[in-house]
Amino acid sequence: MYSILKENIIKFQNFDRISTDRKAVLQPLVDYIQQKINDNQAVNLNFICTHNSRRSHFSQVWAQVSASFYNIQNVYCYSGGTEETALFPKVVETLRNQGFTIFKIEESTNPIYSIKFDENTLPIIGFSKKYDHPFNPRTFAAIMTCSQADGDCPFIAGAEKRIPITFEDPKVSDHTAEQSKVYAERSLQIATEMFYVFSRVISPDNRFLPASKNSLFHL
Repeated sequence: MYSILKENIIKFQNFDRISTDRKAVLQPLVDYIQQKINDNQAVNLNFICTHNSRRSHFSQVWAQVSASFYNIQNVYCYSGGTEETALFPKVVETLRNQGFTIFKIEESTNPIYSIKFDENTLPIIGFSKKYDHPFNPRTFAAIMTCSQADGDCPFIAGAEKRIPITFEDPKVSDHTAEQSKVYAERSLQIATEMFYVFSRVISPDNRFLPASKNSLFHL
């Protein structure tokens, strides 16, 4: 895992900052992942927001990193929207600043990005798409990251489970002096919560290992 990213992950380990009420919101995702792991099934997570431009991408990326960090196997994270726009450039900049290596692999009005958190892992592919785009799996848990998408889509085709975990939109800071700060804070909030989720999942590979196996020392 890249060194700057390792340094930032240290900030995610204090789960006491997550309120009891918020942990209750996150618990259905923990339960879904755990059941899939127990059943030896792939875990397909599709993080959904209206435009698939900000919160859903932050969530997709940090969930995939969290699964890798805690050695939870067969977890595949995706994102989508109720409409297609583009991955917002400030999201790319924020993730770069927090330690990811990101390349634009296709230039267009909706660019495609390669997002890497480790030299020896496949990249996360980032671009805006509808949640049912062919790039995404046919069956999945739909993680609704914004209340508008949750309200606008009473039915999500292919969703085995629908789990609302909403975040405040960093878009509110666009065109202000606070933009960089707000995007960084939202990314770190999402990272902390995704790390909490995967820290609660017991993998068969980790079940009999000492607690230190899931610590920063094995990064």
